[in-house]
Amino acid sequence: MSAAKQIPIAEGLFTWPSNDPRLLGSRCGACGIVTFPAQKSCPACSGQNVETIELERRGTLWTWTIQGFLPNKPPYIGPETAESFRPFGVGYVELPNQVRVESRLKCKDPSKLRIGMEMELVVEKYVEDDAGREVMAYFFQPVAER
Repeated sequence: MSAAKQIPIAEGLFTWPSNDPRLLGSRCGACGIVTFPAQKSCPACSGQNVETIELERRGTLWTWTIQGFLPNKPPYIGPETAESFRPFGVGYVELPNQVRVESRLKCKDPSKLRIGMEMELVVEKYVEDDAGREVMAYFFQPVAER
């Protein structure tokens, strides 16, 4: 499908379209705190001098759990139904010298996730919207599975 028929799940979360997608965060010019998603002011010092930055693509799994039941719809918009649902990993990936990002974790076997394992950002189709466009979302997956 062409990039024109793909849309991000939310504007300003990641660079799209891109062959090298990056999450977009913000860095405070006053205290240096990095946040995700990008914000217009600093949550740590209330500074207004923030810049949007591209975050690192790789980090380490800081903590995780397995989502063992289908989340409530709405607000959840995932493609699963009660019949097709399979448990999946959800966790925080620590991006070096930046921030911890909460993310759905893509892996073949969630029971093999381990704290400290190297993870990498991927942007993939999540669902299709009512207009037939692919809604793209970000995930982290173990580098070993790339």
